[in-house]
Amino acid sequence: MTTRSATPSGTSRGSASAAAPGSASVELAIGGMTCASCAARIEKKLNRMDGVEATVNYATEKAKVTYRDDDVSVQDLISTVEATGYTAQPPPPPETRRDAPGTDEAESEPDDGLTALRQRLITSLALSVPVIAMAMVPALQFDNWQWLSLTLAAPVVVYAGWPFHRAAWTNLKHGAATMDTLVSVGTSAAFLWSVWALFFGTAGMTGMTHPFELTIARTDGAGNIYLEAAAGVTAFVLAGRWFEARSKRKAGAALRALMELGAKEVTLLRDGREVTVPTAELRVGDRFVVRPGEKIATDGTVVEGTSAVDASMLT
Repeated sequence: MTTRSATPSGTSRGSASAAAPGSASVELAIGGMTCASCAARIEKKLNRMDGVEATVNYATEKAKVTYRDDDVSVQDLISTVEATGYTAQPPPPPETRRDAPGTDEAESEPDDGLTALRQRLITSLALSVPVIAMAMVPALQFDNWQWLSLTLAAPVVVYAGWPFHRAAWTNLKHGAATMDTLVSVGTSAAFLWSVWALFFGTAGMTGMTHPFELTIARTDGAGNIYLEAAAGVTAFVLAGRWFEARSKRKAGAALRALMELGAKEVTLLRDGREVTVPTAELRVGDRFVVRPGEKIATDGTVVEGTSAVDASMLT
């Protein structure tokens, strides 16, 4: 069966391709996004540029941008994203990642910061659990337990929660607020008040306890600490981030595996001869041969012949 190609499937990901006369499109890999509002900010900034239409996907961390190549360049788009407080770069072509010498499938698997996030999560869980336990169970509140809580909570708030503080500071410089701002402000306020109460209030006195009661009493707050709130919130939010990142990695791996099912080579008809070339070299208007049982490289129109096609993957 001879088929005429109808779609420009030879364009590789991340490379600019003609979308309309005088315009081009590019897919940028966005870094530093932590919530959907980050994607909305980047999309808004890009769409404010003359001749630019952008769609930012938080789940895939990609920005699909169509622009007028006479007025705007890819570097201009990247600079706009960076000025917003995030990173952007055109992803390398798939064949560059797969065919790089000395690399295997395990090495080419994107990390997406999951390892560092897991380390921060383990640290926060290991240190915050005893802090929460001592604050909630009066029987565990031995003499000077509050100082041990401060020692355990400090690494959680400072080290494990550093991504929240860094993102909050970046957003503050650009006059914006995101979920990271809420987490950073909340945990910092609880931690700093506890430090003040321990050093300058009465919370640092030997024998201080936090009774477990449901009544409300008026106090000056100098004898209360909230280290369990600062450490617990940091640990819970990090846990959510880790589960989210792991789900995104699994979904990405499934998509990459699905893409691997596509045809890698195609048999073109050139001057009456059959020439086998990589699918990336297929262009609109090319005629290619599909034999029974072979994968169809791209959408097209049957111009002559008959064959058998496995339609089990079609919906």
